[in-house]
Amino acid sequence: MKDDKRLKRKVRNSYIVSTVSITLVLFLLGSVGYLMTAALKVARTLQESIAVTVELTNDLSDEQRAEIETRLAAEDLIATIEFSSREAKAEDAEFRKMFGAEFEEVLPENPLLDSFELTLTAASADQALRDDLIGAIERIPGVERVSYPAQVADRLHATVSKIRLVLILFGGALLIISLILLSNTIRLAIFSKRYLINTMKLVGATKWFIMKPFLKSSITQGVLAGVAASLLFALAVYGLNEAVPEFVTFAEIEKIACILAGMILGGVLISGLFTFAALNKFVNMKSNKIYLY
Repeated sequence: MKDDKRLKRKVRNSYIVSTVSITLVLFLLGSVGYLMTAALKVARTLQESIAVTVELTNDLSDEQRAEIETRLAAEDLIATIEFSSREAKAEDAEFRKMFGAEFEEVLPENPLLDSFELTLTAASADQALRDDLIGAIERIPGVERVSYPAQVADRLHATVSKIRLVLILFGGALLIISLILLSNTIRLAIFSKRYLINTMKLVGATKWFIMKPFLKSSITQGVLAGVAASLLFALAVYGLNEAVPEFVTFAEIEKIACILAGMILGGVLISGLFTFAALNKFVNMKSNKIYLY
Protein backbone atom coordinates (compact mmCIF):
# COMPACT_ATOMS: atom_id res chain seq x y z
CA MET A 1 0.00 0.00 0.00
CA LYS A 2 2.81 2.41 0.91
CA ASP A 3 4.61 1.56 -2.32
CA ASP A 4 1.46 2.29 -4.32
CA LYS A 5 1.03 5.66 -2.62
CA ARG A 6 4.67 6.46 -3.15
CA LEU A 7 4.39 5.54 -6.84
CA LYS A 8 1.25 7.63 -7.31
CA ARG A 9 2.91 10.57 -5.58
CA LYS A 10 5.96 10.31 -7.83
CA VAL A 11 3.81 10.13 -10.96
CA ARG A 12 1.74 13.12 -9.81
CA ASN A 13 4.84 15.12 -8.96
CA SER A 14 6.44 14.40 -12.33
CA TYR A 15 3.20 15.48 -14.04
CA ILE A 16 3.14 18.74 -12.07
CA VAL A 17 6.82 19.43 -12.71
CA SER A 18 6.48 18.88 -16.46
CA THR A 19 3.35 21.06 -16.59
CA VAL A 20 5.08 23.88 -14.72
CA SER A 21 8.13 23.54 -16.96
CA ILE A 22 6.01 23.81 -20.11
CA THR A 23 4.17 26.79 -18.62
CA LEU A 24 7.35 28.69 -17.81
CA VAL A 25 8.95 27.95 -21.17
CA LEU A 26 5.82 29.05 -23.06
CA PHE A 27 5.66 32.23 -20.98
CA LEU A 28 9.34 32.93 -21.65
CA LEU A 29 9.00 32.29 -25.39
CA GLY A 30 5.86 34.43 -25.62
CA SER A 31 7.44 37.30 -23.70
CA VAL A 32 10.65 37.21 -25.73
CA GLY A 33 8.63 36.94 -28.94
CA TYR A 34 6.57 39.97 -27.96
CA LEU A 35 9.64 42.02 -27.06
CA MET A 36 11.40 40.95 -30.27
CA THR A 37 8.37 41.97 -32.33
CA ALA A 38 8.27 45.34 -30.59
CA ALA A 39 12.01 45.81 -31.16
CA LEU A 40 11.72 44.92 -34.85
CA LYS A 41 8.80 47.33 -35.16
CA VAL A 42 10.91 50.13 -33.65
CA ALA A 43 13.75 49.22 -36.01
CA ARG A 44 11.38 49.40 -38.97
CA THR A 45 10.11 52.78 -37.76
CA LEU A 46 13.68 54.06 -37.59
CA GLN A 47 14.32 52.87 -41.13
CA GLU A 48 11.25 54.77 -42.29
CA SER A 49 12.30 57.99 -40.52
CA ILE A 50 14.82 59.08 -43.16
CA ALA A 51 13.59 62.37 -44.66
CA VAL A 52 14.24 63.35 -48.27
CA THR A 53 13.77 66.96 -49.42
CA VAL A 54 12.87 67.52 -53.08
CA GLU A 55 13.25 71.23 -53.86
CA LEU A 56 11.41 72.64 -56.87
CA THR A 57 12.26 75.47 -59.23
CA ASN A 58 10.44 78.79 -58.73
CA ASP A 59 8.78 78.95 -62.15
CA LEU A 60 6.50 75.93 -61.76
CA SER A 61 2.75 76.17 -62.24
CA ASP A 62 0.25 74.38 -60.03
CA GLU A 63 -0.30 71.77 -62.78
CA GLN A 64 3.42 71.05 -63.07
CA ARG A 65 3.76 70.75 -59.32
CA ALA A 66 0.79 68.37 -59.21
CA GLU A 67 2.39 66.29 -61.97
CA ILE A 68 5.61 66.00 -59.96
CA GLU A 69 3.64 64.94 -56.90
CA THR A 70 1.84 62.27 -58.96
CA ARG A 71 5.15 60.89 -60.20
CA LEU A 72 6.52 60.81 -56.67
CA ALA A 73 3.43 59.03 -55.38
CA ALA A 74 3.94 56.31 -58.00
CA GLU A 75 7.31 55.35 -56.51
CA ASP A 76 7.11 52.25 -54.30
CA LEU A 77 9.95 53.34 -52.00
CA ILE A 78 8.18 56.59 -51.00
CA ALA A 79 5.98 56.23 -47.92
CA THR A 80 4.63 59.78 -47.41
CA ILE A 81 4.66 63.05 -49.36
CA GLU A 82 4.11 66.49 -47.86
CA PHE A 83 4.30 69.79 -49.73
CA SER A 84 6.08 72.70 -48.06
CA SER A 85 5.80 76.16 -49.64
CA ARG A 86 8.58 78.74 -49.55
CA GLU A 87 6.30 81.17 -47.71
CA ALA A 88 5.62 78.66 -44.94
CA LYS A 89 9.33 77.97 -44.59
CA ALA A 90 10.07 81.70 -44.28
CA GLU A 91 7.60 81.97 -41.40
CA ASP A 92 9.30 79.15 -39.51
CA ALA A 93 10.56 80.38 -36.14
CA GLU A 94 13.75 78.33 -36.29
CA PHE A 95 14.63 79.78 -39.67
CA ARG A 96 14.10 83.36 -38.46
CA LYS A 97 16.36 82.79 -35.45
CA MET A 98 19.26 82.62 -37.89
CA PHE A 99 18.93 86.39 -38.47
CA GLY A 100 19.42 89.19 -36.01
CA ALA A 101 16.70 91.27 -37.66
CA GLU A 102 13.52 90.63 -39.52
CA PHE A 103 13.91 88.35 -42.50
CA GLU A 104 12.86 90.99 -45.02
CA GLU A 105 15.46 93.48 -43.72
CA VAL A 106 18.36 91.10 -44.29
CA LEU A 107 17.58 89.62 -47.71
CA PRO A 108 15.86 91.33 -50.62
CA GLU A 109 13.76 88.26 -51.40
CA ASN A 110 12.91 84.86 -50.05
CA PRO A 111 15.77 82.52 -51.08
CA LEU A 112 13.90 79.38 -50.15
CA LEU A 113 12.25 77.04 -52.63
CA ASP A 114 9.01 75.13 -52.63
CA SER A 115 9.67 71.50 -51.78
CA PHE A 116 8.21 68.08 -51.17
CA GLU A 117 9.21 66.42 -47.90
CA LEU A 118 9.35 62.65 -48.35
CA THR A 119 9.78 59.68 -46.05
CA LEU A 120 10.93 56.35 -47.43
CA THR A 121 9.77 52.81 -46.72
CA ALA A 122 11.91 50.19 -44.97
CA ALA A 123 12.78 48.77 -48.41
CA SER A 124 15.03 51.82 -48.87
CA ALA A 125 17.59 49.97 -46.75
CA ASP A 126 18.83 48.62 -50.09
CA GLN A 127 21.34 51.29 -51.09
CA ALA A 128 21.10 50.47 -54.81
CA LEU A 129 17.32 50.94 -54.79
CA ARG A 130 17.67 54.15 -52.79
CA ASP A 131 20.26 55.57 -55.17
CA ASP A 132 18.10 54.66 -58.17
CA LEU A 133 15.15 56.47 -56.57
CA ILE A 134 17.16 59.62 -55.84
CA GLY A 135 18.52 59.62 -59.40
CA ALA A 136 15.03 59.18 -60.86
CA ILE A 137 13.68 62.08 -58.78
CA GLU A 138 16.56 64.35 -59.81
CA ARG A 139 15.73 63.72 -63.49
CA ILE A 140 12.12 64.88 -63.09
CA PRO A 141 11.62 68.23 -64.91
CA GLY A 142 11.09 71.02 -62.40
CA VAL A 143 13.18 69.49 -59.63
CA GLU A 144 15.99 71.79 -58.55
CA ARG A 145 17.80 69.45 -56.15
CA VAL A 146 17.29 66.44 -53.93
CA SER A 147 18.91 66.25 -50.52
CA TYR A 148 18.92 63.72 -47.70
CA PRO A 149 21.40 62.57 -45.02
CA ALA A 150 23.05 59.82 -47.05
CA GLN A 151 25.72 58.86 -44.50
CA VAL A 152 23.23 58.85 -41.64
CA ALA A 153 20.87 56.67 -43.68
CA ASP A 154 23.62 54.18 -44.52
CA ARG A 155 24.74 53.90 -40.91
CA LEU A 156 21.18 53.63 -39.63
CA HIS A 157 20.22 50.88 -42.06
CA ALA A 158 23.46 48.98 -41.35
CA THR A 159 22.91 49.21 -37.58
CA VAL A 160 19.27 48.16 -37.82
CA SER A 161 20.20 45.17 -40.01
CA LYS A 162 22.75 44.03 -37.40
CA ILE A 163 20.24 44.45 -34.58
CA ARG A 164 17.63 42.47 -36.52
CA LEU A 165 20.12 39.66 -37.16
CA VAL A 166 21.13 39.52 -33.48
CA LEU A 167 17.48 39.39 -32.38
CA ILE A 168 16.66 36.59 -34.82
CA LEU A 169 19.71 34.56 -33.76
CA PHE A 170 18.92 35.13 -30.08
CA GLY A 171 15.29 34.14 -30.54
CA GLY A 172 16.23 31.04 -32.54
CA ALA A 173 18.81 29.95 -29.96
CA LEU A 174 16.34 30.46 -27.12
CA LEU A 175 13.70 28.45 -28.97
CA ILE A 176 16.07 25.53 -29.58
CA ILE A 177 17.33 25.51 -25.98
CA SER A 178 13.77 25.66 -24.63
CA LEU A 179 12.62 22.80 -26.84
CA ILE A 180 15.58 20.65 -25.74
CA LEU A 181 14.82 21.31 -22.06
CA LEU A 182 11.13 20.53 -22.56
CA SER A 183 11.96 17.36 -24.45
CA ASN A 184 14.15 16.15 -21.59
CA THR A 185 11.52 17.08 -18.99
CA ILE A 186 8.74 15.19 -20.79
CA ARG A 187 11.08 12.27 -21.49
CA LEU A 188 11.85 12.00 -17.76
CA ALA A 189 8.11 12.07 -16.97
CA ILE A 190 7.52 9.18 -19.38
CA PHE A 191 10.66 7.46 -18.08
CA SER A 192 9.11 7.32 -14.60
CA LYS A 193 6.22 5.29 -16.10
CA ARG A 194 8.34 2.87 -18.10
CA TYR A 195 7.50 -0.12 -15.85
CA LEU A 196 3.78 0.54 -16.24
CA ILE A 197 4.24 0.67 -20.02
CA ASN A 198 6.17 -2.60 -19.94
CA THR A 199 3.52 -4.28 -17.78
CA MET A 200 0.81 -3.29 -20.26
CA LYS A 201 2.91 -4.75 -23.07
CA LEU A 202 3.36 -8.03 -21.19
CA VAL A 203 -0.40 -8.50 -20.76
CA GLY A 204 -0.90 -8.07 -24.51
CA ALA A 205 -1.95 -4.41 -24.85
CA THR A 206 -1.49 -2.98 -28.35
CA LYS A 207 0.76 -0.03 -29.06
CA TRP A 208 -2.05 2.49 -29.54
CA PHE A 209 -3.97 1.16 -26.53
CA ILE A 210 -0.92 1.95 -24.42
CA MET A 211 -0.25 5.34 -25.99
CA LYS A 212 -3.83 6.66 -26.06
CA PRO A 213 -4.23 7.57 -22.33
CA PHE A 214 -0.76 9.10 -22.23
CA LEU A 215 -1.44 11.23 -25.31
CA LYS A 216 -4.79 12.38 -23.93
CA SER A 217 -3.08 13.32 -20.69
CA SER A 218 -0.34 15.18 -22.60
CA ILE A 219 -2.92 17.20 -24.57
CA THR A 220 -4.68 18.13 -21.34
CA GLN A 221 -1.32 19.03 -19.86
CA GLY A 222 -0.50 21.20 -22.90
CA VAL A 223 -3.82 23.04 -22.65
CA LEU A 224 -3.33 23.66 -18.92
CA ALA A 225 0.23 24.87 -19.47
CA GLY A 226 -0.84 27.09 -22.38
CA VAL A 227 -3.68 28.66 -20.39
CA ALA A 228 -1.43 29.21 -17.37
CA ALA A 229 1.28 30.76 -19.55
CA SER A 230 -1.32 32.98 -21.25
CA LEU A 231 -2.57 34.20 -17.88
CA LEU A 232 0.98 34.99 -16.74
CA PHE A 233 1.68 36.81 -20.00
CA ALA A 234 -1.59 38.78 -19.82
CA LEU A 235 -0.77 39.73 -16.23
CA ALA A 236 2.71 40.87 -17.26
CA VAL A 237 1.32 42.97 -20.12
CA TYR A 238 -1.31 44.46 -17.81
CA GLY A 239 1.39 45.42 -15.29
CA LEU A 240 3.49 46.90 -18.09
CA ASN A 241 0.50 48.89 -19.31
CA GLU A 242 -0.12 50.21 -15.81
CA ALA A 243 3.51 51.32 -15.54
CA VAL A 244 3.82 52.65 -19.10
CA PRO A 245 0.32 53.35 -20.50
CA GLU A 246 1.70 54.42 -23.87
CA PHE A 247 3.41 51.09 -24.44
CA VAL A 248 0.30 49.00 -25.15
CA THR A 249 -1.88 50.51 -27.86
CA PHE A 250 -4.96 49.25 -29.65
CA ALA A 251 -2.69 48.17 -32.50
CA GLU A 252 -0.88 45.86 -30.07
CA ILE A 253 -4.04 44.08 -28.88
CA GLU A 254 -4.28 41.94 -32.01
CA LYS A 255 -0.63 40.92 -31.65
CA ILE A 256 -1.11 40.06 -27.97
CA ALA A 257 -4.17 37.94 -28.83
CA CYS A 258 -2.12 36.03 -31.41
CA ILE A 259 0.60 35.37 -28.84
CA LEU A 260 -1.94 34.12 -26.29
CA ALA A 261 -3.49 31.77 -28.85
CA GLY A 262 -0.01 30.66 -29.93
CA MET A 263 0.87 29.77 -26.32
CA ILE A 264 -2.11 27.45 -25.97
CA LEU A 265 -1.59 25.86 -29.38
CA GLY A 266 2.15 25.61 -28.74
CA GLY A 267 1.54 23.93 -25.39
CA VAL A 268 -0.64 21.26 -27.02
CA LEU A 269 1.78 20.65 -29.91
CA ILE A 270 4.92 20.58 -27.78
CA SER A 271 3.45 18.33 -25.11
CA GLY A 272 1.78 16.02 -27.62
CA LEU A 273 4.72 15.63 -29.99
CA PHE A 274 7.38 15.16 -27.30
CA THR A 275 5.15 12.73 -25.39
CA PHE A 276 4.53 10.75 -28.57
CA ALA A 277 8.27 10.59 -29.31
CA ALA A 278 9.14 9.43 -25.78
CA LEU A 279 6.29 6.90 -25.68
CA ASN A 280 7.19 5.48 -29.05
CA LYS A 281 10.70 4.79 -27.80
CA PHE A 282 9.62 2.88 -24.67
CA VAL A 283 6.71 1.06 -26.32
CA ASN A 284 8.99 -0.28 -29.03
CA MET A 285 11.79 -1.11 -26.58
CA LYS A 286 12.30 -4.72 -25.59
CA SER A 287 11.39 -5.61 -22.00
CA ASN A 288 14.90 -6.67 -21.02
CA LYS A 289 16.31 -3.29 -22.11
CA ILE A 290 13.74 -1.31 -20.10
CA TYR A 291 15.14 -2.78 -16.87
CA LEU A 292 18.62 -1.66 -17.85
CA TYR A 293 17.65 2.04 -17.56
